Amino acid sequence: IMAGDSETHLKDRAENGHNTRQPFLIGVSGGTASGKSSVCEKIMELLGQNKIDRHQRQVVILSQDSFYRELTPEQKAKALKGQFNFDHPDAFDNELVMKTLRDIIQGETVHIPVYDFVTHSRKDDFVTVYPADVVLFEGILMFYSQEIRDLFQMKLFVDTDPDTRLSRRVLRDIGERGRELEQVLNQYITFVKPAFEEFCLPTKKYADVIIPRGADNLVAINLIVQHIQDILNVGVTKRQNGFQDVHESPRQRQPSESSRPH
Repeated sequence: IMAGDSETHLKDRAENGHNTRQPFLIGVSGGTASGKSSVCEKIMELLGQNKIDRHQRQVVILSQDSFYRELTPEQKAKALKGQFNFDHPDAFDNELVMKTLRDIIQGETVHIPVYDFVTHSRKDDFVTVYPADVVLFEGILMFYSQEIRDLFQMKLFVDTDPDTRLSRRVLRDIGERGRELEQVLNQYITFVKPAFEEFCLPTKKYADVIIPRGADNLVAINLIVQHIQDILNVGVTKRQNGFQDVHESPRQRQPSESSRPH
């Protein structure tokens, strides 16, 4: 949708010299392997955004997994044995998450770290994310920090059966991350499950929409996609009418127009 509108965006930005609107931020949370990424990708697909060049996209996806802290040598040694708790709030670099979100709100291009789950360390390269109308930010503890939580205008919680999540986690960690079955199960029982119950599940109450069964729930996803399309279409209408937005606080902010390139 609206992919052909990018020329107008570029022209508007050239004329105005600055961005006139803040992006619509959507937080997506849920337990490990609940289908958060799949939900985000399905939303992108249904919006027709997955095949668009990343410079032109109006919708982008970010993951909290990119923001794990750099580990000390002692922590890395523990991690390689499956003895480090990656599901604890302290495992994430929340200061960098906040800085990134604030930059995104200002319409700036941001550089996202790339995390290597095999070596448990940040890679030297970054992923460049260009300004967009809608930003989906997914992660197990996306709603844990109030400071971060309050930046989202829509909060989704992907609610998937624990057995389903465990089976997906086992297959993913063995297949994609080179782990041993015993290590995966020990880590799940020792860290993942208790952290989900203590830190992730209580944040479900902050969600505006709960999505049972994740990406399989096309009814819920289509409703969300329709809402996003409405937001994007409102932006086009207001741009055409010469409307200019004022910057409001995150809680008061309403979806409006954009004159940024996408």
